[in-house]
Amino acid sequence: MPPAPAKQLQFALAGCGVIGRKRAAALPPGQLRYACDLDTTRAAALAAAHPGCRPLSGLAAALADPAVDACLISTLNSALAPLALAAVQAGKHVLVEKPGALNAAQLRAVQAAATRSGVKVRLGYNHRFHPALQKARELFEAGALGPMMFLRGRYGHGGRKGYDREWRANPALSGGGELIDQGVHLIDLAGWFLGEFATVAGHAATCFWDMPVDDNAFLSLRTPRGQTAWLHVSCTEWKNLFSFELYGRDAKIALDGLGGSYGPERCTFHRMLPQMGPPETSVWEYPAGDSSWAQELAAFADDIRLDRAPSPGLADAIRTLEIVETIYRSSGYPVSTAAP
Repeated sequence: MPPAPAKQLQFALAGCGVIGRKRAAALPPGQLRYACDLDTTRAAALAAAHPGCRPLSGLAAALADPAVDACLISTLNSALAPLALAAVQAGKHVLVEKPGALNAAQLRAVQAAATRSGVKVRLGYNHRFHPALQKARELFEAGALGPMMFLRGRYGHGGRKGYDREWRANPALSGGGELIDQGVHLIDLAGWFLGEFATVAGHAATCFWDMPVDDNAFLSLRTPRGQTAWLHVSCTEWKNLFSFELYGRDAKIALDGLGGSYGPERCTFHRMLPQMGPPETSVWEYPAGDSSWAQELAAFADDIRLDRAPSPGLADAIRTLEIVETIYRSSGYPVSTAAP
């Protein structure tokens, strides 16, 4: 007899805003069981788009349902860790939006609870799943760059009228400014290619916006072997920008754009020739829509099905937030002490 089909996972979603809608849209039909949001109108609207989904004003009833296998958490930063902790304590697997918490201590509490419950927790660093980043990873793992020397990343946007009065400008809700918002993506990607960082230096600053959190951050991260990640994140970029460059002894990879307002997504590979001079260049462009959300959810389902440690998981996210906290402390910004 043919093997029985794999069980279709059932999900509860906490947070029905922009990211929550992206998460829900990336799920296969029939897998979203609950849509939860304090704004019941928003929860009802999302649930209506997913047959069989029930809207709720909170997550508790969904966590009590034994049919729910996993939770997707896409709320404001201040609610991420408390909801993730409640979910893992209820024995549910969790995909929690980056940065996962206001501080590393909150994530350590989630990590301890997940270990006790035996559940999987993946961090929502979807940039790893953009096709240009996936191509870069393929080239990197094939050894096409040779030994790594350094990388350089820039990421930024220009905000909008009133940006400094939105929730991201409130440290009680966000945990910080541009560094904990877009900066964590660059830190995560840098660690993905270079590994652990032994030295963390840099500073954060508020250059333009009238807010108590940073709008620019400049980082220099070094591995034990001296490889450097040089990173700049900004919400005074004015023209949205994503640029990530990997430099090996044999070649360079340049990644540009994320689609939409960030421009076309492109991976360019420059291979150094024996005679040096102009390199041999190959270009891959990805004009299709953003598939990173669906790819990430598929990886999360595989984590559960294969009993595989998620990557990035809680340990990766804790290290990223520890770097953020080091920069904030050295720059005179307060670090959140909120408990989970």
